Amino acid sequence: MSTSQEQYISSLKKIKEVEEGVEKEIENHRKEVDNKISQLDADLKKAITDAKAEGEKLVDSSIEEARKKANAETEKVIQDAKSKSENVSSQVTTQKTKEIIDILLKGME
Repeated sequence: MSTSQEQYISSLKKIKEVEEGVEKEIENHRKEVDNKISQLDADLKKAITDAKAEGEKLVDSSIEEARKKANAETEKVIQDAKSKSENVSSQVTTQKTKEIIDILLKGME
């Protein structure tokens, strides 16, 4: 075999080695990217689940707060109505009392 053929074969072997090395690097990089994508997917699913749970919790607390506020407003309206009804009934009683006194006084004349 001539020297040029040996150099050619040697060059081909080096090219093949470099090719195999590059293929291994590409495969390793692909595996890294796949792992990162899987991790990001898992993180995203967890973030979505956490956000959904937090949103439901916020809705529940908002509903409870609105319920408490509505109950407080209802109680206030009831107390106001009770107070006004007592005032109205005491006014009626005062008026009735005056009428009764007037009737009694007229009867004494």
